[in-house]
Amino acid sequence: MGKGKLRKWDENKSFPHVFEPNLKDIVGGDTFMQGLWRRDFFKNDNPIVVELGCGKGEYSVGMAELFPEKNFVGVDVKGHRFWRGAKTAHEKELSNVAFLRARIEFIQNYFGANEVDEIWLTFSDPQPKDEKGSRKLTGPPFIDRYRKFAKPDALINIKTDNTHLYEWTMEALPGCGCEILDHSADVYGNWLNGLSPIDQKVMSIRTHYEKIFSEKGSKIKFIKARL
Repeated sequence: MGKGKLRKWDENKSFPHVFEPNLKDIVGGDTFMQGLWRRDFFKNDNPIVVELGCGKGEYSVGMAELFPEKNFVGVDVKGHRFWRGAKTAHEKELSNVAFLRARIEFIQNYFGANEVDEIWLTFSDPQPKDEKGSRKLTGPPFIDRYRKFAKPDALINIKTDNTHLYEWTMEALPGCGCEILDHSADVYGNWLNGLSPIDQKVMSIRTHYEKIFSEKGSKIKFIKARL
């Protein structure tokens, strides 16, 4: 185990906006902060946006800066990974962003019914061999999980470099009862120019992985749908 990981884990423990409940307890059926995010942490009634598989937290932090009237929770199973976003949020004194260490297959244990207004999936593992979608974060089992805590009109946003995941999701979402509102197979082509100035800023937030994929020549894809 590297010293860098240990240092980041220790620093995470010092951040009041980082939550790392025992994963074994959650797998055993425990819940954590269900329905309590606004009251106990954010202390307001603002909309909650959740980024699942947040990586280094670029989107959670970037959107928290753009939308101070909203609350953001970045979720990832690797605390040393989202440490960067947590530290940046701490340095910038952002009070509207939190980070949660969690396994996404148990995500419904962390949020209560109708608690979340919007979901972001940024560069999720495409799981190319999973044609049935049981492991894809845009597959039916996960959509069912999201609906347990999302509001009826909640939005889900998917940003990916993976053509297979993009095309598979475009077919799968309508079958799950989701309405596709907008999509692009090339975000940074002409499509971006047609967005509002604020949406252009949101779409121009680039994650660590997006930068890597873009440098390799991959076109970035996007889907916005209503759950």
